[in-house]
Amino acid sequence: MTGTAADRAQPLRSLRSLKVKLGLLVALSATVSAVVASAGRWGGVPWWLGVPVTVLLALALTQLLAVGMIAPLRAMTTAAGRMATGDYDVRVEAASRDEVGRLAVAFNTMARDLATVDRQRRELVANVSHELRTPLAALCALLENLVDGVGPRDPRTLEVALGQAERLSGLVADLLDLARVDAGRAPLRPEPVAVRALLEEAVAEARVQQRAVHHTVRVEPPDLEVQADPVRLHQLVANLLDNASRHSPPDGQVLLHAARAHDAVDQWVLEVSDQGPGVARADREHAFEPFGTLGATDAGGGTGLGLAIARWVSDLHGGAIGFADPHGAQGARVRVRWPVHPPPRPAGPPTTALVPHRSEPTVPTTPHTPPPPAAAPTGPRPAPPGPPVPPRPLLDDVFGRAWPDDGVAARPRLLLAVLGVALLAAVVLPLRQLGSGTALVLLTCGAVLLAATPRRREPAVLAGAGLAAALTLTAVVRDAEWVVVLCLLAGAAVCVTTLTGARGTAAHVLSLVAWPVAALRGLPWVGRTLVAVPGVGRGAAFVRTLLFSGVLLVVFVALFASADALLARWVDAVVPDLTLDTAVLRAFVACAVAGTLLTATYLALNPPRLEGREGAATSVAHRFEWLAPVLVVLGVFSAFLAAQAAVVFGGETYLARTTGLTYAEYVHQGFGQLTVATALTLLVVATAARKAPRETAADRWWLRGTLGLLCLLTLVVVASALYRMGLYEQAYGLTRLRLLVAFFEGWLGLVVLAVLAAGVRWRGAWLPRFAVLAGAAALLVLAALNPDARIAERNLERYAETGKVDWTYLQGLSDDAAPVLADPPEGLDAAEVRCLLGDLQDYGTAPDDWLEWNLGRARAAATWLDVGDTAGPDCAGVSAGDALDPTRALSSSLR
Repeated sequence: MTGTAADRAQPLRSLRSLKVKLGLLVALSATVSAVVASAGRWGGVPWWLGVPVTVLLALALTQLLAVGMIAPLRAMTTAAGRMATGDYDVRVEAASRDEVGRLAVAFNTMARDLATVDRQRRELVANVSHELRTPLAALCALLENLVDGVGPRDPRTLEVALGQAERLSGLVADLLDLARVDAGRAPLRPEPVAVRALLEEAVAEARVQQRAVHHTVRVEPPDLEVQADPVRLHQLVANLLDNASRHSPPDGQVLLHAARAHDAVDQWVLEVSDQGPGVARADREHAFEPFGTLGATDAGGGTGLGLAIARWVSDLHGGAIGFADPHGAQGARVRVRWPVHPPPRPAGPPTTALVPHRSEPTVPTTPHTPPPPAAAPTGPRPAPPGPPVPPRPLLDDVFGRAWPDDGVAARPRLLLAVLGVALLAAVVLPLRQLGSGTALVLLTCGAVLLAATPRRREPAVLAGAGLAAALTLTAVVRDAEWVVVLCLLAGAAVCVTTLTGARGTAAHVLSLVAWPVAALRGLPWVGRTLVAVPGVGRGAAFVRTLLFSGVLLVVFVALFASADALLARWVDAVVPDLTLDTAVLRAFVACAVAGTLLTATYLALNPPRLEGREGAATSVAHRFEWLAPVLVVLGVFSAFLAAQAAVVFGGETYLARTTGLTYAEYVHQGFGQLTVATALTLLVVATAARKAPRETAADRWWLRGTLGLLCLLTLVVVASALYRMGLYEQAYGLTRLRLLVAFFEGWLGLVVLAVLAAGVRWRGAWLPRFAVLAGAAALLVLAALNPDARIAERNLERYAETGKVDWTYLQGLSDDAAPVLADPPEGLDAAEVRCLLGDLQDYGTAPDDWLEWNLGRARAAATWLDVGDTAGPDCAGVSAGDALDPTRALSSSLR
């Protein structure tokens, strides 16, 4: 992520305190919620629309402001897991400036240092193995020759063997010195040291090696005295002299120059120069690593650890070491810069194993130029860092394996389509009744979802989309809102279960829950998509251009519309009413539609894993554990059927004598209970089929026999319930609630028949989906039957037969009933019915535009134009003797 992208992703990035960020986040969220809620109340937005939109906006604002606040912590958790497996090249994005951002910077520093140490450790092991192998192989070969009698056993051979053993001993000693320094166990005992005496002593020891080089010592001032550990200082000088002697040509000159630093009175400089081939600039820093560029393999005779030990000694004294440009055309010049009084070593374990060692900077100098001051510490070339570790999304920990995100790809086109539908809904839906505009918006939503799902070509998805579209079109055909709302809800359920591919009962229930939950689960995807939208990446320029364009559009349209009447009419036809109160309502509608469609779109792109949530079926150990409860239910059903037979054969006299109820009261009393009993029976059948064992033929026979008999008795109960409803409707008339419950009971009977069919071959996986689709189809059939017209017709027929009807209830029916009320069934005088109903001019109010067009209202308007207003003063009091429906208050709630 670039710096610009990081700035976009973290709006609160510039704040340096996490507490301030959290406080600002809470304050802004609360303020936005209060402002939005107040605007909704002022604009007359209903609570069922205002509350979800307020919560949605507060959640979106929280996500916008909080994004990136804890992302480095999640990234560090992921990176730490990778580091535990040995991957030290991980890095985390450290864009914020608060405590979390500083922790991310420290984490990256630690990761870089660990990568460097790990690389050095691997190189050290490889190089030590290589260096030990050469003298060991030579020594073993020599000893084998001596044992086998192949080689001569003379002093010369033994001298060669001793040389190889001494080389091994020197290598091990050097390694132990490095280990002691690295472990903090190398003692540092500073004391006054005469520099000239120490250098001359080291030169004298170097001359013993009989190398053909000349040594020159220069000390300024001659009596220079410093505080240092003489043993360690001698070790450093000896290693530098050994390295310079081995790389110098025969009769070459090695110069040791010690002097006080020209730029600091409390520092002194030691330089060791030779006339050898020198060291390339690219290799100067690596020469101080164990077995570096100037190892034994280059000139022979060394262990490859001399310069590394020199660097460790320099670090112990608080100094710096490095290569400087030679005085002449060739050669090497090592410069050591030390404090005259070295600082005391800190107690506790040293940190030299975790941080790069300090070295003298490599800069060009001349003999007449004083050496430059020590630069910032440098060290081994760090390993190239890997790409920043993306943080593990927080919601992945919440939803786990049930709903993984798996990095769902950003879909800017889908987001733009959702925003377009939201804008269309804001223009079409407010201040209009359900009609063609509602169907247009919902069908457009369905098209977006169909384009989003990768399963769009599957037959099941196409069938579900067709059924949902048919249910949506009821808004165009019917004016009865209760039917239209039920059909739209059923269409939404079909749409969601189709998108998730639900099959089992639990999967269908979880699908309905997953839709609102997707508002939270889909937030990371919405964020990724917003960043990917063309133009959003330009930030302020995009917003500025959008605002300027909008202002210019409004100004010039207003000017030209006020100057031309025809253009003004066109603008009025295209632009909706944008007064302040309606603008608030339209904004709420747009937010609600956008949020609802976005969650459904994410559900289509990444449906949760719902199948298998029911868990594995575990059978009971004994047959009686499931059979006894089922037999109890069968006994109760048998008793009910016996009571029904007694009523049929005993007649109303027997019923009145035994219960004191009329037949109408008797049938009304039991319909609701029978409906509940039918639903519970399906639950008993499902539980028994899940728990009953099927290993033996006897188990399967008992299961099929008892559950089949229970289903057959349930069908008898369904028939009894529908028969009771018919009798009750004849006694008190048909209402919306009674018609809806009758359809519900019929749907339950259809599901029972499906259960019987599934039990024949023990194939019931299709039952939940069949039940959902059958219920949606039943609502579609109910809408096709024009229920309000059917209710009006049945009540008028009852009026013709009994002279009883609830005229107030009929007046509350929708425009779908207008043709029947204006032209009643045979046997009734149309003018009298219209007179008894009162004024019919409330039916068929003409819609404002084609977006509100509805077939039911259009037919009612045509009917009103045909019959006119026939109500007169002689109609007063006609409803005084009407029979009131005892359940009118209950049924009126569905109007």
